[in-house]
Amino acid sequence: MITQNVVENIMFEAMRLAATQMPPDVRSALESAVDEESEEIAKAHLVSCLKNAELSESGKGLVCGDTGFPLYFVKIGTNVNIEGGVPAIYRAAQAATRRATAEAYLRPTMVDPISRANPGDNIGPGMPKVEIIFTDTPCGLDIIAAPKGGGSEIFGTFYRMLFPSDGLAGIKKFVIECIKDSCYAGKICPPAIVGVGIGGTADLCMKLAKEAALLRPVGTVNSDPRMAELERELHDAARQLGIGPMGSRGINCVMGLHIAGAVTHTAALPVAFNAQCLIGRRWRSIIDESGEVIFSGDVSGWKEF
Repeated sequence: MITQNVVENIMFEAMRLAATQMPPDVRSALESAVDEESEEIAKAHLVSCLKNAELSESGKGLVCGDTGFPLYFVKIGTNVNIEGGVPAIYRAAQAATRRATAEAYLRPTMVDPISRANPGDNIGPGMPKVEIIFTDTPCGLDIIAAPKGGGSEIFGTFYRMLFPSDGLAGIKKFVIECIKDSCYAGKICPPAIVGVGIGGTADLCMKLAKEAALLRPVGTVNSDPRMAELERELHDAARQLGIGPMGSRGINCVMGLHIAGAVTHTAALPVAFNAQCLIGRRWRSIIDESGEVIFSGDVSGWKEF
């Protein structure tokens, strides 16, 4: 049996690592972008970000000071037995978030939306946000902590209900407009990891876009050939906008463009856009029934896209 205390500890550690370590796929994408950019200011932005990541990994601060929204994605396998049942995961997430905030791995940014009162611990209705999915495979407890920066969420979230007749052309136009509107002036701290949701209901479409941005390794190819081709076309188009790192002149305003889809109503064509900033904060913790724990910056296979 996995105790609530153990769940809290691995959630805390995953969040701590997410705030202080740059995922390897993100680092690789940024290093490639440095080599591609010809504008000096574009290169300088990327080099500065990579240097800051090195300092953070050596214990000198965070990868970025805006740790934004505390998010946890939890996958539960068939072989898992948790003390207190599934509700214990929510309690563990609250305790882990409170502790991460107290120890300065999370900045206390969550406030009441009306009064703007700040409890100082990132705890309140809806936060930390915990998404739980169940799988019929014995994967143990598989958790991804993602402190998602405010800029990427505030300026990088869009939704539109298109007409079915708008088709692929309408989807492409919407996505490129979103990239332009969110990347100019560096509002979402590009190069961004862009997630696009297509189909489902409005809320499902938004959820798909966020998961595509946060839970898929940069550089991977969509398993659906149609989606893979659309990803490639949109990514190539984004590189022609003339927008580079942090909104400078350049080609790398997007480091990865990931699409997730769902079936939808015959009269509908919902499309959503969600961006993750250039440091791509997320870290994974896996625990099996024996108590063995693995921490990793690799999110491969957490969800199929």
